[in-house]
Amino acid sequence: MKHGKKYSETAKLVDSATQYETADAIALVKKTAVAKFDETIEVHIRTGCDGRHAEQQIRGAVVLPNGTGKTVRVLVFAKGDKVNEAEAAGADHVGGEELIPKIQNEGWLDFDVVVATPDMMGVVGRLGKVLGPKGLMPNPKAGTVTMDVTKAINDIKAGKIEYRLDKNNIIHCPIGKASFAEEKLQENFSALMEAIVKAKPSALKGQYLRSITLASTMGPGVKVSTAKF
Repeated sequence: MKHGKKYSETAKLVDSATQYETADAIALVKKTAVAKFDETIEVHIRTGCDGRHAEQQIRGAVVLPNGTGKTVRVLVFAKGDKVNEAEAAGADHVGGEELIPKIQNEGWLDFDVVVATPDMMGVVGRLGKVLGPKGLMPNPKAGTVTMDVTKAINDIKAGKIEYRLDKNNIIHCPIGKASFAEEKLQENFSALMEAIVKAKPSALKGQYLRSITLASTMGPGVKVSTAKF
């Protein structure tokens, strides 16, 4: 893969053989985020899990203390008085059965997170083939299948993010924007890592966290020391 001049310049600042302490890694990632837009800072965690085994799957959610810096659009599947509750809590879209053809046939996906009340999961289940591959399927472990739609919406809008293994057993999560102060990025990083350390599957033998890399949208990866985790 050929990289542009800017990337090559910033990549020189990073020693690919070094595992940096968290604070140094965050400072370096901010320094290498030189795009013309406010880049997202992401964490990529390679685990020793084997996601093919159910008991080694990792999935959950955590509210980042300083949010993600992104405006999140929430779609809620609900009925009855839960529709009014969701609207009052600030959901961007609320509906039921009538949204199925809009999503399935018209390819409408103007939302970032889907919340559903348990009694609507039969309806939402029909969208599995569309929402599943995009990681948008509501899930009780992530707190997105719930009767407490107000709490779910408030948490999401405040900066709640989901973490899960991809097919290569890596977890990818945003922890904020390049414009965030270093302390805020550190607080978000710590909150995420605490949740992931707690989520370690008891069935796992061997090393849990194999590598942690921080990177901005367009910048080079910076390795973080796994020693303290």
